[in-house]
Amino acid sequence: MKNKMTHFAIHIDNMERAKNFYEQVFDWGFSSYGPPDFLQIKVDKTENGELIGALQSRKYSPVKEKVIGLECTITVADVEAIIQRVKDYGGQILMPRTAIPYVGWITKFLDTEGNLVCAMQADNEAR
Repeated sequence: MKNKMTHFAIHIDNMERAKNFYEQVFDWGFSSYGPPDFLQIKVDKTENGELIGALQSRKYSPVKEKVIGLECTITVADVEAIIQRVKDYGGQILMPRTAIPYVGWITKFLDTEGNLVCAMQADNEAR
């Protein structure tokens, strides 16, 4: 899979309120992953529902301003190459290559318009 949006994050202030809202509006399911202020969003409530995004505390945002909107992640073949391209074409790296244990490598950056974007390289060995 090349350069396909594969994940989004919704930054939240109150986990229970946000979870209830999205559960009721879209009938999404949720599963725990790591800290209590981070939940994975599943397309449905089945045990093996496809993971599509995350509800996450605003403290995980790499920008100082309150993010209004969705933080999207694009799956890439080589996160280091993307970091270089972001720099070459006028973007700003906010978070260098960082491991998401057992998932892959992620970087967060601002595009030339100030939008927060993430690129992730899948790698089950990431630590």
